[in-house]
Parts: sequence; C-alpha cells; structure tokens
Amino acid sequence: MSSKQLKMYPQSSIKNLTIVDLVEIIGDIPQEENGLHVHLSKNKFKEIPISYPFRGNSYAILLVVKGSLKIQLNLLRYTIKNSEIIVINPQTVIHIQEISKNLEMVAIGFNTDFILRNFINKNNIETLDFLTANSIPKLKLSKEDLKTFISVSKILEKNNRPGKNNPYNNEIITHSFNLLMYHYASLLKIQFPNLEANLTRQEKLALRFLKLLKENFKQERTVQFYADILCLTPGYLSKVLKIISKKTASQLIDEAVIMEAKLLLKNQTLSISEVANELQFSDQSFFGKYFKKHTGYSPSKFREIKFKS
Repeated sequence: MSSKQLKMYPQSSIKNLTIVDLVEIIGDIPQEENGLHVHLSKNKFKEIPISYPFRGNSYAILLVVKGSLKIQLNLLRYTIKNSEIIVINPQTVIHIQEISKNLEMVAIGFNTDFILRNFINKNNIETLDFLTANSIPKLKLSKEDLKTFISVSKILEKNNRPGKNNPYNNEIITHSFNLLMYHYASLLKIQFPNLEANLTRQEKLALRFLKLLKENFKQERTVQFYADILCLTPGYLSKVLKIISKKTASQLIDEAVIMEAKLLLKNQTLSISEVANELQFSDQSFFGKYFKKHTGYSPSKFREIKFKS
C-alpha cells in the first residue's frame, strides 16, 4: 500500500469505507453508480491491498476461486480457500490478514438500496434473510456451483461497466443479481437449514411495506393507505424507509408504478389507454402527466425511444 493511502487511513482507528473507497484502494475501474461493484481478479495483489481493520458500508459476497485468504470478521478468524464463499454484512469490522500469491477471487459489493431496486420478487424478500444473520458461515461450492457463480458474476461485471448501452442492460443486471442471490440462498438453506436472521424493527417494517406495495401499488398510491395498514403515521413510515432505503414511501410507490408502466409500454400490443387502465388511472391524460412527471417523457415518446433503441 502506498504511503498516501496509509496517511488517508491510519491504522490507529477503524475507518468506514464505501464501495467507492474500496474500488479506489484496490485499483479497480469504477463501474456504474448504482450501488453495485463486481471485482474479478487473478494474481492481482502482490501484497494485502488494505492492511488495517475497516468497516464496509455495504454487503459483499466473497468467493475464492483459487488460493486462499485469511480474514478476520468481527474478531472471528476465517480461512477462505478455493471454492469457498462467504457473505459479509455492512458495518462488519474486516481485517485482511494474509493472501496467497496465486489468489483468484470474485467479490461483489452491493448496498441496501440496490437490493430494494433490483430484487425481483419483493413478496419473497425473506429469501435474503442470510444478509442479516448473526453468524457468518462460509460455504463450500461444488465444481458445478463454482462454475455457475463465476459465469454469472462475469455477466454481471460486463454489464455493470460504465457506458454500456445494450437494449436490456438493466434487465441483465437485475436478473443476474437475482440468480446469484437465489442460488446462494438455496445452497445456504441446504448446508445451514437453521440459520437465523437478525432483522431490526426498522428493517422488518421496510420489508412489510415492500410486501404491501407489491400487492397494492396499482390501485393504491397514497402513503396514507400503507401507513394505516401498518398502524403508523405517514411521516414516521417515510422516515424509516428513508433510513433503510434512502427513499421516502412516496418515492418507492412512484418507482413501483413507473417500473410497471415501463414494462407494460414495452408491450406493443397494448395501447396507452389500456396501460393506463391496467394501472387503474382515472384516464389516459392523468396517466400521461404522471408518467412524464417522473420520467421526463410522455408514454408515447418513451415507447418510441425504446423501440428505436
């Protein structure tokens, strides 16, 4: 590590490092500013890239493909060997203690907001309970599972590079990420069937809101509706969601409606009037104004742009 980095992050204190900080320190090329970074490396590090204890502000999936990595997580020591994978939660104190010369690894960092925006089946978000577990188990992957994780991670990294203009780039990122999450969750359930989650009250509330939103966003777009069901004031609900997701209840409701509207508009067999009706707007004009307010485009213009690209 350079003397400049040591000066920035002295070993006398535990620093909080963001995904952006970590990317800079390990010398990766920055990817899209969407709360996700995929690191793929082979024999890259001649020495430990971060030699002092630090806290990360995001989740991380760490897979050792070849070689080994000795790491301390909240004072518990782990040796991650080839074909082993572990999940690291935000605010975990991480201290990398030893890396082998032939280290080949995959590391995927992502924050809570990225999960909320990209986890497809929000009604089944408890699938991700492993992200809040008290203990941090490591898994041993079979050769087949290892190949799957590497292949999907490469797809995720390729499509998360800046400047990608593929017609379905965001969809590829979302589905690749979900595939990794479900695949990991299924393996974890098999190897650790009694793993318990440790959700805070605020996290549980956010998950309950997301379930309600998934079920009701087409017909209910007021914060008051969701707050009433949850027996909360609209202000308190938005405050909690802002802490967890960095977005208010109103913003999350609008995101759900606009996402569904975009998916429906991509279906050329549906008229704009039918899309408005499907989303239970009072009329096409009201839907058009709502859509333009949140996207900058009228529904017809959005459809025109999408089918040209």
